[in-house]
Amino acid sequence: MSKNLVYFDLETQKSAEEVGGWGNISKMGMSVGVTYSTARGEYKIYGEPQVNDLIAELQRADLVVGFNNLRFDYEVLHGYSALDLTQLPTLDMLVVLNEKLGHRLSLDSIATATFGVEKTAEGLQAIDWFKQGKLAEIAEYCCYDVKITKLVHEYGARQKQLHYTNRFGKKLTVPVNW
Repeated sequence: MSKNLVYFDLETQKSAEEVGGWGNISKMGMSVGVTYSTARGEYKIYGEPQVNDLIAELQRADLVVGFNNLRFDYEVLHGYSALDLTQLPTLDMLVVLNEKLGHRLSLDSIATATFGVEKTAEGLQAIDWFKQGKLAEIAEYCCYDVKITKLVHEYGARQKQLHYTNRFGKKLTVPVNW
């Protein structure tokens, strides 16, 4: 039986500024969370009322794959649960890449250099959409981010490397082993 990899991302209701800084991530509130399960072969969208179902899905995963999910996404979910989600089997690609390179990369710089695609929006736009009640736009954006996360992970697993663009616009390659 193959492993159930769950690719995951979420967007928030509030910015760090609105909750008193990055030390209060758990107070940001989830607007929309999205998973892609390799066992189901499909995406699932969760609104805040379904946050416990999202957490249950993450608990059932053989491996949760994300980008900055240990420091950010899990911390948002800690606002809803006493569980220590950092104990789940997790691959946070940002952490792995930061350890290799000594600096943080954006998912966008990897997607652009590796696939020639860019993110469709950014987190602060998703917060504005939440305030306007545009949950469908947030869900679409979050699904796209999960798809990019999945593509980056699969490419790295297959090719044992990822490409990224540095701050000077130069395309570079970093080896990965996941």
